[in-house]
Amino acid sequence: MSTNDYQEVEKASEPEMEAQTEAQPQQEPDVETLKAQLATLAAAFESAKEQSLRAQAEVQNIRRRAEQDVEKAHKFGLEKMVNDLLPVVDNLERALATIDPANETFTAIAEGIKLTHKSFVDALARHQVKVVDPQGEPFDPNLHQAVSAVPNPDVEPNTVITCFQKGYTLHGRLVRPAMVVVSK
Repeated sequence: MSTNDYQEVEKASEPEMEAQTEAQPQQEPDVETLKAQLATLAAAFESAKEQSLRAQAEVQNIRRRAEQDVEKAHKFGLEKMVNDLLPVVDNLERALATIDPANETFTAIAEGIKLTHKSFVDALARHQVKVVDPQGEPFDPNLHQAVSAVPNPDVEPNTVITCFQKGYTLHGRLVRPAMVVVSK
């Protein structure tokens, strides 16, 4: 068959198709069918609307969590460094405790250590590192670590008698608990 033959067959079949579609009566959908379709579409719309709202809420939650994570990273990013620097503060305090204030030979050294200690503690305080020194306070297991318990009739039970090592918090979060002796 040549291309002309194909074109003639196509032209002949087009009127036949038109005649067949005209011969079939077009039925108008009845009211019940339209109501069913409308109900189906309404349900699909509500479902899509609910999914859209859930997706928006999930995006907002993700954004809020990411902002909180960034804020925590800024706040507590110094925690590791603070842990590394706290032994330096402890050593300065121990050095001050060992110097005899009556011996005038060490007066200048003691003054230098005091100033260094003060500037160090002030620098930590500028970065929201607070000292936990619970001497005489009630024992708080969230902030203190009891090394031992000693009977003492002069103070109430569960009161901090001695503080071996000060504790520290960073933005309210405990970095190191205070090592304490508690009364029984």
